[in-house]
Amino acid sequence: MTDLAAVKAALKTQAVETPSWAYGNSGTRFKVFAQPGVPRDPREKLDDAAQVHRFTGVAPTVALHIPWDKVDDYAALAKHAEERGVKLGTVNSNTFQDDDYRLGSICHPDAAVRRKALGHLAECVEIMGATGSRDVKFWFADGTNYPGQDDLRARQDRLAEGLAEVYALLGDDQRMLLEYKLFEPAFYSTDVPDWGTAYAHCLKLGPKAQVVVDTGHHAPGTNIEFIVTTLLREGKLGAFDFNSRFYADDDLMAGAADPFQLFRIMYEVVRGGGFTPDVAFMLDQCHNIEAKIPAIIRSVMNVQEATAKALLVDRDALAAAQRDGDVLEANAVLMDAYNTDVRPLLAEVREELGIDPDPMGAYRRSGWAERIVAERVGGEQAGWGA
Repeated sequence: MTDLAAVKAALKTQAVETPSWAYGNSGTRFKVFAQPGVPRDPREKLDDAAQVHRFTGVAPTVALHIPWDKVDDYAALAKHAEERGVKLGTVNSNTFQDDDYRLGSICHPDAAVRRKALGHLAECVEIMGATGSRDVKFWFADGTNYPGQDDLRARQDRLAEGLAEVYALLGDDQRMLLEYKLFEPAFYSTDVPDWGTAYAHCLKLGPKAQVVVDTGHHAPGTNIEFIVTTLLREGKLGAFDFNSRFYADDDLMAGAADPFQLFRIMYEVVRGGGFTPDVAFMLDQCHNIEAKIPAIIRSVMNVQEATAKALLVDRDALAAAQRDGDVLEANAVLMDAYNTDVRPLLAEVREELGIDPDPMGAYRRSGWAERIVAERVGGEQAGWGA
């Protein structure tokens, strides 16, 4: 039998980092639909993120994206966050929105472009020190569109050399998180296309380099939970970017397309000893047609629900069925946990944390949505156009 008190205690320790860019205007390559009340600067993004933490109780940090969130005084930005009850989290780089990066960034055939990209990555490490962040996260759009466009092995050599240079800048308590993506924007070859490539580079770099699993960055049918358990087994799972997809990297709300998959992933995290601060739970989402803050609140809740169900799996009964080769019973144990309505349990957890048991309803009643629409008039909204 599962110890409900232990499950509740574990849920109270959960932390889900929200992304600053999810509070701004974003969308597809076809169109970005602007919304009233969207933040105009990093401080207003933090104000919105504070509301997510206020109503969920488990979103205490906010990831930054440079240069989207670049400011002159990061200590002041960190103070602004703390005054609102949150902290600055992972620092994300951007080597994909500059004309110089048309043929890649740290894998580019031109040494001058590589140097420019490495300068930006070093800047992100420096910002991480200024904000007190533990992690810097790299995702590279680098790749090729045509056979023969560039030497595939040489690009891997450049990648390894560049990552090693940045790795050497890390402090004792800092980590480099390397993200992979199956394809896009390069369509013939991608320089970090899968977990194996990311793992190989991180393994060579050392213990401060870890792999990020973005749940939207895989081919349809990929067994992501197998990847998770393998990286945990090797001590190389550093973080998740939770989102949901129907085709490719849709960046929809976590658990929206396949909540059962999210549950299966979370079970492997729990079973593999990954439910610790060493594995960062982060959202990486871009909300196009839905309201930003409620979508992020719902995403956090979906991660909580999947985690609660994973914690409810009767692991002794599951192990017994597996030892006996009882295929149906083993599957039934998992399904019993997945089919449990954990919303009442999470409502109790929230009440014990001193927050409203209904985060979505509490946000609607707070008046924050109406307030930001009225106050954030004029100026340039944060986000990117398409």
